[in-house]
Amino acid sequence: MIQSMKQFLKMESAGGILLLIFATFAMIFANSPLKELYFDFLEMPVSIQIGLFSIHKPLLMWVNDGFMAVFFILVGLEVKREMLVGALSSYQKAIFPAIGAVGGMVVPALIYALFNLSYPEHQAGWAIPMATDIAFAVGVLALLGKRVPFGLKIFLLALAIIDDLGAIVVIAIFFSHELSTTALVSATIAITVLIAMNRLKVTALCAYLVVGIILWASVLKSGVHATLAGVIIGFCIPLKGKNGEKPLMDLEHILAPWCSFVILPLFAFSNAGVSLSGMGLHSLTSTLTLGVTLGLIAGKTLGVFSFSYLAVKLGIAKLSDDVNLKQIFAVAVLCGIGFTMSMFLAGLAFGGEEADGKFMSLARLGILIGSSVSAIVGYVLLKRFTKPIKLDKSIG
Repeated sequence: MIQSMKQFLKMESAGGILLLIFATFAMIFANSPLKELYFDFLEMPVSIQIGLFSIHKPLLMWVNDGFMAVFFILVGLEVKREMLVGALSSYQKAIFPAIGAVGGMVVPALIYALFNLSYPEHQAGWAIPMATDIAFAVGVLALLGKRVPFGLKIFLLALAIIDDLGAIVVIAIFFSHELSTTALVSATIAITVLIAMNRLKVTALCAYLVVGIILWASVLKSGVHATLAGVIIGFCIPLKGKNGEKPLMDLEHILAPWCSFVILPLFAFSNAGVSLSGMGLHSLTSTLTLGVTLGLIAGKTLGVFSFSYLAVKLGIAKLSDDVNLKQIFAVAVLCGIGFTMSMFLAGLAFGGEEADGKFMSLARLGILIGSSVSAIVGYVLLKRFTKPIKLDKSIG
């Protein structure tokens, strides 16, 4: 049993499978006799107070503002690593997935906006279908094993990372609320200390942890979304120390399993519970639901593929030798798996006021439908457009 669990945790698709399991549990709880227990659990107040400083939030907000900040530290680490030594380290490497990512953000947002043009109360959700869930998308890719070309995996990873970077910019610009000058000053001091530590090649991760907690608390109180603190912390971790240490890689290895097997499944369980009570055909045909659903399914596919196609045809970028345009199209469909990032953006768009509870449910419904269709269709297309690896029987 223990050996089987170890083998499961080593699978590339394990994180995506766990997300699916916990999202399913959330849907079951939210639509069962235990639904009041489920929602009361998420609304349970949790407080921390040190002297005059206090944070008082329901458990759901601790998951979305606290635990997800840790996930965004990992995102920051991954983006920095890829920019310095990985798939985004040069213009030639970065331009193709970057162009695809731009298309994958612009077109879904436009589709959502067009569907909700006459509904100003829905327009705050324009960013919801922009996101791609790395864990889910890579999980589906991993189900096909070695038949997926290496160049295609790199394209998807780089695109999803740039996509996340775009989501971070959107959060910073459009989802910051009334700003507290005192908290912003405190956050600025913490950022300055982190940058100084980076320049001095400080490699003690505990030092970054202490300053990082101060930064997170300051950003939380400032009115800027707290997860941005995670990205800043990730970017401030040095790639290398004075004596050859690799703090960035070390922290990435520490956080990756916690994010894949604890934080993201917990986020899915906390946010995917959509009560279908009172929902009918009118919910499926709501412009909000349709905008999110079609934004993910059609918008992501059209945006990523059309921009990628034009980049190749215009000579701005070129395909890897082991990748063809049919496979790029399949990956473009797969990018419609918004799930955790889309749920996160939906919470920012519609989770702030009690009056928006219905909008939040409709957005989640659209995310679940759009992500599910994208995952299934993307998998089928990838299987069709890739070839199984043939073993050479003459060896051995």
